[in-house]
This record gives sequence, C-alpha cells and structure tokens, in this order.
Amino acid sequence: MLHEEQVRELADHWVKAWNSHDLDRIMAHYDDDVVLVSPVAVKVTGDPSGRVSGKAALRSYFERALDLYPNLRFDLVDVMWGLQSVVLYYTNQRGSKTGEYMEIGPSGKVSRVVANYSG
Repeated sequence: MLHEEQVRELADHWVKAWNSHDLDRIMAHYDDDVVLVSPVAVKVTGDPSGRVSGKAALRSYFERALDLYPNLRFDLVDVMWGLQSVVLYYTNQRGSKTGEYMEIGPSGKVSRVVANYSG
C-alpha cells in the first residue's frame, strides 16, 4: 500500500525531473517494462494506439517530446493515490491540465501510465 509521504515525494521528484529536462532523472521513475498510453504519443510517434512499451522506447519518446516542446514545464496541482497507483494532476506551460494515472510496480517504479488531457 502506498503512503502519503511516499506519494508526495514521488510527485515532487517527478515534476522537478521534468522541469529540469534531464532525461536520466525523468527515466529514473520508470520500470524496464513500463507501458505508457497517451494521446500525445499518437502525435509524437504516429502510432494510433498511443502506446509506448518498454523503457528504451519510452526514453526515445520522451526525448522526442522534449525536443518538440523545449519550453515544457509542469506545475503540480494535486496528487491522489490508491493501493498501488497514483494520479498526478498538473498544468503545463500553456495552462492545459493533465491527469496521469500511474501504476506502481513491485520495484516502487512506475509500470503503467495512462495520460489524460484537457483541451
């Protein structure tokens, strides 16, 4: 079961890693077998499933996304958690809102991400 202190620390570190644009810091949060599903992945990868599987593919996707969005910045609005999952709710540099549902695997790292965006 996840605990508030652990989840808030994860959320803080995750946002700081993204805002630093340091790919190694960002990738430190993810399991080797991670799966991400995102509408942005459809645009960046051209794959209509929006699915990115595995840490190497995710790194490549994030690298392309950081190149496409050089001013990318996240501001955490809220964090919610369940037994083995968290939802990070944040705004980006354009003011758009995002909710990312993340399942935490046995390693304590993110094993699955489903991203949801406002207009």
